[in-house]
Amino acid sequence: MDQPLIIRNKAIGDEELDQIRTSIHKHWHRGRTFISKELCRLWDWRQDNGALKDQVCRILLRQLEDKGLIQLPPRLREGVLSRNRQYYAPGQIPLFAKKEFHGGLRDLPPIKLRLARRNHEERLWNYLVHQYHYKSFKIIVGAHIKVMAYAGDFPVSCLAFSSSVFRIRCRDEYIGWSHEQRNQNIRSVANNSRFLILPWVQVKNLASHLLGLAARQVSGYWESVYSYPLHLLETFVEKDRFQGTCYQAANWQKLGQTKGHAKKDGQFYHHGRIKDVYVYPLSPDFREHLCGGAS
Repeated sequence: MDQPLIIRNKAIGDEELDQIRTSIHKHWHRGRTFISKELCRLWDWRQDNGALKDQVCRILLRQLEDKGLIQLPPRLREGVLSRNRQYYAPGQIPLFAKKEFHGGLRDLPPIKLRLARRNHEERLWNYLVHQYHYKSFKIIVGAHIKVMAYAGDFPVSCLAFSSSVFRIRCRDEYIGWSHEQRNQNIRSVANNSRFLILPWVQVKNLASHLLGLAARQVSGYWESVYSYPLHLLETFVEKDRFQGTCYQAANWQKLGQTKGHAKKDGQFYHHGRIKDVYVYPLSPDFREHLCGGAS
């Protein structure tokens, strides 16, 4: 290989390809998950909280297979993660109590947020977003947290915060960070990538109230999972579909708009969907944190 491939921010050269092929040959019958974990241990490829990046490694392996550089063993079992990261609803719907709500916030039982991670809440979150969000649900790769909101014992909303988009001109100008500072601190910016209020819940001002609750708790949730805090939230609102009223009511700041481009398979393409860019600082000194540590 003349030059290393860069996949998922990992350089893959001849040495790494030899290691991958050796691991595949040695552990062929133990499956892809075992192979990906062995490679992560070999490379010491870990998240900031010390967990192996084995899910990201499996994506890397599939991309290498697509390029004809390796051959992976058959899947030992069918999971929810397919090549296009599509989620498939389970045969049995997760149990939850359904109740219609109308009126105002004072008509609701107390609202509480619960971290949905490797528990019943996450299975329910996946199902509800798949079923009722206009974008449905694809498996989230990379740093992320999911949050369920309950009014008493009844689920009313699903939120997700995931890894930030790397480059947004209006946001980067707002923060004022350098390229090096962005490289180092982008992990402390999270994107509100999903926000669903269940269709049978129609309560005035609930959306902005939930965004306020989430803004107060999301950094703590994130730090409990990844061992570092968040300092800024961002989101993108499709201007042809939504007005962003709930974000404005929750004191998010509109910075500008995207240009209608996206990146797929390493190439940019124009999809034409212009989105408004909103941000929410989580502390008064967020710029000091995001612009620190690099010159």
